[in-house]
Amino acid sequence: MKEDFLHYIWQHQYFDKTDLQTEEGETITVLRPGHRNSDAGPDFLDARLQIGEVEWNGPVEIHLRASDWLRHQHQTDKKYDQVILHVVYTADKNIERTNGSLIPALALAPRIDLALVHAYVNLVEQESATLLPCAVLLPQVPMITRTMMVERALLERVEQKADAVAALHEQLGADWEATAYHTLAAGFGFKKNTEPLARLAKALPLSVVRRHRHEARQLEALVFGQAGFLAETEATAADEYVQELRREYEFLRHKYQLAAAALPAHEWNFLRLRPANFPTVRLAQLVAVLHARPVLFSPLLTAPDVRTLEHFFSAPVPTYWRGHYQPGRPGKVPALGRSSLHLLVANVAVPLRVAYARYVGQPELIESAVALLEHLPAEHNHLTELYEAVGFTHQSAADSQGLLALSRAYCQSRQCLRCSIGTRILQQNVVVG
Repeated sequence: MKEDFLHYIWQHQYFDKTDLQTEEGETITVLRPGHRNSDAGPDFLDARLQIGEVEWNGPVEIHLRASDWLRHQHQTDKKYDQVILHVVYTADKNIERTNGSLIPALALAPRIDLALVHAYVNLVEQESATLLPCAVLLPQVPMITRTMMVERALLERVEQKADAVAALHEQLGADWEATAYHTLAAGFGFKKNTEPLARLAKALPLSVVRRHRHEARQLEALVFGQAGFLAETEATAADEYVQELRREYEFLRHKYQLAAAALPAHEWNFLRLRPANFPTVRLAQLVAVLHARPVLFSPLLTAPDVRTLEHFFSAPVPTYWRGHYQPGRPGKVPALGRSSLHLLVANVAVPLRVAYARYVGQPELIESAVALLEHLPAEHNHLTELYEAVGFTHQSAADSQGLLALSRAYCQSRQCLRCSIGTRILQQNVVVG
């Protein structure tokens, strides 16, 4: 059993309150359990209790064993002197404040119905290999509860991405065009190379990109040079295109003092990637967008539909990169696929719009941004298939994003007590006095 379970029990008062007493025999009446504290300090704040003849207002601390108070070093922290009740599963020790006064304790072990404990154990404490711990119990959960939880997980995922964009916007001096550039660059990393592409955007400022956006060769030289792909190798020794880019880059890196920020080639991930997903190919596709689109933020913000955004991301790739996967290594390269275009919509356009909507205080823009996901086809992978197999709706990218968020934020980490589906299952086993 984890402490979170007792937090859940106390928050919802799922225990027998008949003849409720402290370990010292004083009567307890819970007038208000308080609210969860997400910061440092006691677990619940602003509780209201009557203990004996006295009414108390203050924090409540919760542990599996009373002795955990000492293990967590609360006996030396004056923040905990204000605790009015110590709620525990097992009261194995009397606990005192720093001034020596006894803290009233309530032991819940004999007051929680065993059926609820067993349901919790079956739901949360299964083997880690069980990716969806509630699968066999889902028939107990109405479809509306499942749907609303997936929608909640989706919105949390979108908000998290928007938080990252908002932080970037602040770092860049509240410049939305620069924010769009950095977000676009990271988006072309397609997960495996998101981090190095984000660092490349820092290594190659938008101010430099703007000055050379119209000259394709110079822009290619800047991007591939700062990415570390223009060093002379056996494969590129006789490659005229690479030699030309290297000459351009040598001049430009000195002009703008870029050398110190350049990335080494070994930081890019090629392992287990198909050639069409190589970072060199993605860089060429990013160059194409930067060359073809004089403005980034406004079109990403105002595009009326998915098709317009697909067009924005589908700029013609430099000729060399239609026939090379890496510098000096030829091979026919397919154009950016629709699934990749849709990932760019989901990971670039949507978070940018949500971050901007929050910045200007226009919640209707958030709804329209999320609606873009509803017009994208569903993604299919082993995780979404797992949820589909047990009856979850999966018809659009909004469903896909919601299911992935549900898996990563709740199911894989066994956060069932924070999930509406998990709490609904537990509620079927609640019997309180």
